[in-house]
Amino acid sequence: MSDTSQTPDPSSGPAAGPVEDADGVKLVYILNFLAFVIGISAIAGVIVAYLKRGEAGAVSATHYTFQIRTFWIGLLIALVGGLTSVILIGWLVLLFLIVWLLVRNIKGFMAISDNRPIAEPETWLW
Repeated sequence: MSDTSQTPDPSSGPAAGPVEDADGVKLVYILNFLAFVIGISAIAGVIVAYLKRGEAGAVSATHYTFQIRTFWIGLLIALVGGLTSVILIGWLVLLFLIVWLLVRNIKGFMAISDNRPIAEPETWLW
């Protein structure tokens, strides 16, 4: 007997078809990009991601989870970088944070533009 109650892998098959809420996902990525200029937009982005994740389809949900984790992990790295900036290593941590945020947001935006899910939305790296 096989277990048919497993959820399908959103990165393969018909589940990876058209994204139900691509505009909402792109809005959050844009808010995250704007955070480099207007920091508070990241807070707006994470709020939108939390509100939309519950009603999102499989592909969009991977992006919302990825965006939420990017916000919280980024905040943690920013705190560590800020606290350790007095001993100079914090400046390297903050530089890493900028690169890390850019790579994650560009990767996610490109994926949603191609209607692809994030393969590992709970990863700490890229």
